[in-house]
Amino acid sequence: MHKVLKILVAVLSLIGIIGLVRIIMTGEEEAKAIIGSGEGILFETMSSIAYIILILSIVIVVIFIFKNLFTGGGNIKNTLIGVGAFVAVLLIGYLMSGGDTKEYFYNDIIATDSESQLVGGGLIAFYILSVVAILAMLFSGVKKIIK
Repeated sequence: MHKVLKILVAVLSLIGIIGLVRIIMTGEEEAKAIIGSGEGILFETMSSIAYIILILSIVIVVIFIFKNLFTGGGNIKNTLIGVGAFVAVLLIGYLMSGGDTKEYFYNDIIATDSESQLVGGGLIAFYILSVVAILAMLFSGVKKIIK
C-alpha cells in the first residue's frame, strides 16, 4: 500500500509541476487575458487536480487514522476524550457568540443572524484553541528547562 501511495504522489506531483511550469511560462499578462476570455483550460485543469489531491489526501488520512486507531493498539478512550473536548470548545464558542446586529454583505447577499453566529463561534473557538496551544507549548518548555 505504501508503494502505491508513493507512486500516486509522484505521478500527481509530476502533473502539478508540468502544469505549474506551463502557467509560469505563459506570463502574467497573457494568463490574465486567457482567464478573462474564459478559455483557461490549463488553469481549470490545475484547480481540478488540486481539488483531487486535496480530497485524496483527506480520504487517505482518515483511512489511516481509523486503521491505526482500531488495529494499531490506539487508545480509543483518549481519542474520544480529545474529540469530545474539541466538540465542547466548538459548542462553547457558538454559545458565547451572540451573533451580530450589523448586516454583512457578501456578493450582495445579506448574512443571516445564524451565519453571523457561526462565524463568531468559529472565531471564539479559534481563540480558545490558540490559547490552549500556546499554554501547552509554554508548559512543555518550562518543564524541559526544569529537567
